[in-house]
Amino acid sequence: MFDPDIAPSGTLLGLLQRGRGDGTLHALAAPRAEALAALHHCVLHDPRRDWQVENRSLYYARLCLDLDSDLGAVEQHLFHPDDLLDTAEERTGLALAVLGHLASYGRADALALLRRYAATGSNWAWALDELALRDDDASLRALAGPVLDRFPRTPEGDAELAAAVRGAYEPRPWRLWADDPRHGARVRAAQERGAFDRWQRQLTPSGPRPGWSVRDVLRWAQGDQDVLPGVRRHDAAARCLAAVAGPEDRPELLAAAASGPDAARAAALRHLAETGDPDVLDLIEAAVTDPDATELVVSSALAAFGRMRSVTALDRARLWAQRPDALGDAAATMLACRGGQYDSGPVLAALRRTVRGAGPDAPALWALVEGAGRLAIGCAAPVLRHIYRETASSQLRGLAARALAATDPSFAAGFAVECLWDCEETTRELAARHAATADTRVVDRLRRLATDPAEEAEVQTAVRSRIGPDPVG
Repeated sequence: MFDPDIAPSGTLLGLLQRGRGDGTLHALAAPRAEALAALHHCVLHDPRRDWQVENRSLYYARLCLDLDSDLGAVEQHLFHPDDLLDTAEERTGLALAVLGHLASYGRADALALLRRYAATGSNWAWALDELALRDDDASLRALAGPVLDRFPRTPEGDAELAAAVRGAYEPRPWRLWADDPRHGARVRAAQERGAFDRWQRQLTPSGPRPGWSVRDVLRWAQGDQDVLPGVRRHDAAARCLAAVAGPEDRPELLAAAASGPDAARAAALRHLAETGDPDVLDLIEAAVTDPDATELVVSSALAAFGRMRSVTALDRARLWAQRPDALGDAAATMLACRGGQYDSGPVLAALRRTVRGAGPDAPALWALVEGAGRLAIGCAAPVLRHIYRETASSQLRGLAARALAATDPSFAAGFAVECLWDCEETTRELAARHAATADTRVVDRLRRLATDPAEEAEVQTAVRSRIGPDPVG
């Protein structure tokens, strides 16, 4: 997870960093030099807090095409001496993904940069995956030598090569190289070794295993916590308890959940919550409100409560939702996820309280925003609009947009229009279903999305449901 420096939402840079549709619209209206500077800053300094789940590459690639951007800044970034020192894939991953989309749009310069970087760059595997989707067989075969030369012909080098083959996201280049007379024998050997290593790991799982009793499991969980405090075994221990615990073990589990050592207490609380023990809600409340409880015990108790699906847990959540503490927040989250229309008040109060106290990127907002939309809380629209504008998470913004579609009558003519240019395909799909076509920009954008080969199938399906030879609002 990153903690990037995000510009204010009212600036062009801030809009582009967030991946908002308004970012593209403002960039196209701004002076070209200013727009390119902001775009390059985003591509070269990944603004995503979670780069593994948030989308930006297609969003930035489309803007590169609209601005007719050259790739000089990207080339300088990829082949900077820092590439030899900072080999983390997040330094160059976004730039390589943008190049991949540009290559799919026919930009030959992007394809050439990917080939060159795959041959010489530290994040060569990412570049190779991009090429595997877009390059021709002859060009991929030509990369076999530079890539395989990275692995010396030693036992260590062969092991690293097998790991690289096994971890490849796109297998196409390796399959081509396996049929190459010059390199095929070595690649096939690496493929066979990778398959054997995977089979061997499945047959002989490593790591400690507890004994076959409740006491052994609890002792195992706490033993790892005492020796290696950073190792969190209590969740695994709770799963083991599900297999070994019987009715006769309930007194021991209740005692561990009430006053046992931290990891054992956490494991017992989760197990009792998952089995619906009648006393577990009182034990959870005692753990969360215990002034001497550690963060491990408190967080585990709250997580155990969040997993409960019983009517009893929901009734207790209605009692706890008024509390101004972590237990109250957890209760409001449960009501947002599973409550009924009569739970709208506590959910709305928690939503407002969380935004005021923790800002528009608080983790607790995800469930509360989704709940506001599920319960169609009309009074939540103003705070949902605030979250939509300010959050740095494109996925949370998408949830806010979905909630606004259910709560804000102005959504179709307002935020839904800019959502057609959003970086997240789920948000574009939502916009394609709701944006009012009275705005001429909407009709033009829908037609462009319908014919864009890089657009997701779900988005194009939504577009086809709205637009035909004659658009219908």
